[in-house]
Amino acid sequence: MTTQFFFILTLLVGLLASGCSEAQNKNKNMKETDKNADMTSKIATKELMKDSIQKTEEEWKKILTPEQFYVLRQKGTERPFTGKFLVHNEKGVYTCAACGNELFTSTQKFDSHCGWPSFYDEIKGGKIKTVTDNTHGMVRTEILCAKCGGHLGHVFDDGPNPTGLRYCVNSLSLDFKKD
Repeated sequence: MTTQFFFILTLLVGLLASGCSEAQNKNKNMKETDKNADMTSKIATKELMKDSIQKTEEEWKKILTPEQFYVLRQKGTERPFTGKFLVHNEKGVYTCAACGNELFTSTQKFDSHCGWPSFYDEIKGGKIKTVTDNTHGMVRTEILCAKCGGHLGHVFDDGPNPTGLRYCVNSLSLDFKKD
């Protein structure tokens, strides 16, 4: 009976160890895939922005606050429901905080209840570029300022008419010019 007990215990420990090893390998593969997707996104972003404003990271750090640098240059995200433009109803134009490029008008803004300022359309004329973002195990469409390459947020297809789009934008990536 003792031999059978140890046999079963050894078998269970072996199965548990192989399951842990498999989970670790899967996690490692997911991290590697995420890293490759991030690198692909960075290459695509660099290619899109080759004709835009070119500054070094140190130059951007002198221009932007640390929070803006994190969002605009490192593709970060501000916490939901904290941005200064989430509940903002003045008439005017929303511009890129890094370079002043005009991106959205106040008439294009709507309350999506998602935690970030949302717009159903952009100002026409190629002010915003898009790139596929495969990071964090998701496939999304990242939006970038076409003039400086700054990360603005993402665009989704769950917005209101007439476009059906929701440009979900970090307040930290925006400034505002009153009409």
